[in-house]
Amino acid sequence: MNTKIWHSEFSLEELQLLRDGNIVEHLGIQLIEIGPDYLKGRMPVDARTKQSLGLLHGGASVVLAETLGSIASNLVIDPGKYYCVGLEVNANHLRPVSEGWVQGKASPVHIGKQTHVWAIEIRNSIDKLICLSRLTMAVKQIGL
Repeated sequence: MNTKIWHSEFSLEELQLLRDGNIVEHLGIQLIEIGPDYLKGRMPVDARTKQSLGLLHGGASVVLAETLGSIASNLVIDPGKYYCVGLEVNANHLRPVSEGWVQGKASPVHIGKQTHVWAIEIRNSIDKLICLSRLTMAVKQIGL
């Protein structure tokens, strides 16, 4: 796409405040880049995000994917009139990760008046795809 899709200008520092006091902060998710039509973040593979076999928990990957897509979706709309909430999320876990960091990139598939669909690719530290997720967001009008 590469066309600027955001409603307003946002700095990473401003967006990072959205993680304070919730699951995003708890899992150590960090927002690392905002491009003209994408949002990137990363998450550590550590005791907070691993399952009992020592591998990245699939649910943690879904939290990263939904976080990136949800924040991105809410950056597209006019926040004085609308807000976006998750409607459906799915994830295909393609390869295991046991250490380091994973990085996700949310890119729009569809930006409509009532729904947004985001593709989120999550990659390991050597840029191999470990999870492919799709997130559908509902666009709701404030006060309705």
